[in-house]
Order: sequence, then C-alpha cells, then structure tokens
Amino acid sequence: MTPNSIRIATVMQLRPGQAREYQRRHDELWPELERALKAHGAEHYSIFLHPETEQLFACLNVRSEEKWQAIADTDICQKWWRYMADIMDTNEDNSPRSVPLQSVFYLA
Repeated sequence: MTPNSIRIATVMQLRPGQAREYQRRHDELWPELERALKAHGAEHYSIFLHPETEQLFACLNVRSEEKWQAIADTDICQKWWRYMADIMDTNEDNSPRSVPLQSVFYLA
C-alpha cells in the first residue's frame, strides 16, 4: 500500500453460471479501460470469486476517493458496464450492484 492511499473493498454478484465468462472478459481487459483505471488512481486492484455463491470481492487502493468516483462518468467505464450487464447484477445505469465493505483488520 502506497503512503496516503485508501483501501476500498466491495462485494458484487454474478448471475448463475457466469464465472467463466466473467474471468474471460477480465483476461481480455480493454487497454483503454486499464489506462482509465490507472488514470483515476486505481492501484493493486484485485477481484476474487467465491465459487459457491458466485459473489465477487473487489479490493483496490486509491489516493483520492473523489478521483476514483469520477471514473463512473467516463465513456470507457460506461461502455464496460454495458458490456458486463448481461452477466452480473447491475443498477439501472448498468453499474455493478455493489456493497461497500468495512475494514475490520489489516496486517501490513
């Protein structure tokens, strides 16, 4: 974790049977999306799958929550959300339905 960074963690839900497709799409992450994620401060971004519940746990570090939140307004993020909407639970704007998690333990 870099100095002054903020850790963010969320839980999202895949639709039944979509784990393999989710993995495939992330294995082929668009270069322009990767650039946007980094430009908006994402560092050490990981997503883990719970194989029985098909829940996704995402964790990343950012330097500014405000800068990170601004990625939602980019064309590439909106395009990615539309691309992923058929395989995961989403909000009306196609953003992933996610629940922010509260940190209870961290070992540096």
